[in-house]
Amino acid sequence: MSGRAPHGTVRVGDSDLAYVSEGDGDAMVFVHGSVSDYRSWRDQISFFATSYRALSYSRRYHWPNAQPDPAATYGVAQHVADLSVLIEALDLAPVRLVGSSYGAMAALTLTVMRPELVRTLVLGEPPLLPWLETAKGGAALQDAFMTGAFRPAHQAFERGEPETGVRTFINGVIGPGAFDRLSPPAREVMLDNAAAMRAETATPPELYFSSLSRDDVREMTTPALLVEGAQSPRMFGVITDELARVLPEAERVMIPATAHGMHSQNPAAYNKAFLAFQARH
Repeated sequence: MSGRAPHGTVRVGDSDLAYVSEGDGDAMVFVHGSVSDYRSWRDQISFFATSYRALSYSRRYHWPNAQPDPAATYGVAQHVADLSVLIEALDLAPVRLVGSSYGAMAALTLTVMRPELVRTLVLGEPPLLPWLETAKGGAALQDAFMTGAFRPAHQAFERGEPETGVRTFINGVIGPGAFDRLSPPAREVMLDNAAAMRAETATPPELYFSSLSRDDVREMTTPALLVEGAQSPRMFGVITDELARVLPEAERVMIPATAHGMHSQNPAAYNKAFLAFQARH
């Protein structure tokens, strides 16, 4: 396994969550997506640590934390609760909260539920797939993803083929052939988190996805930045469109030459846009 040793751990219920933290000042907390861990934010931690206390943690079940047992569920409510405990245990509030993919969904849910913990919010394409059901053209996109990527990934894990499961999922959220184009270290990070991905695909949708409604999000007053990849699958653009409609004051930026993993695919452009937003708030 690659990556630096964690700077510390936070005890959350029956689990320890590993994290890295650099710099001083206002706390900036980074929340990673699926098949990932705190290592995915290395380009942001080193960049923002010059002005902020930049902290990235590995969510429950993700490397190097304890892996899930075969019966474990992977529910967004658990990850939201974990994030709130981490922020409070380390006395970080109010934080500048930054999420990618599933981590963005957890970050958004926390901000709606516990706004006092969050100063600003950056969302990188949260998978609010239930919203697609009522968005124009969204239902077909949701069905294509579930039948073409999410469920086949689950079937591969059940066959005992974790690499195939990870490859199928990543190709669905980034684009065809994406997994095989990744660098060996990037693939290694994803395979380190295959057990978590197996739990994700085995969890019932009503537990896995956030139950936030458009009206719930509409009540949010926290300054927000919506970040999207110029080459991301269309379903993420539709979800970002929906977020922009219910958060008319939110800022929005598209990162060129990137898909769903925009913060690691073009860190220079991502960091520049992110820094400009933070400077305004």
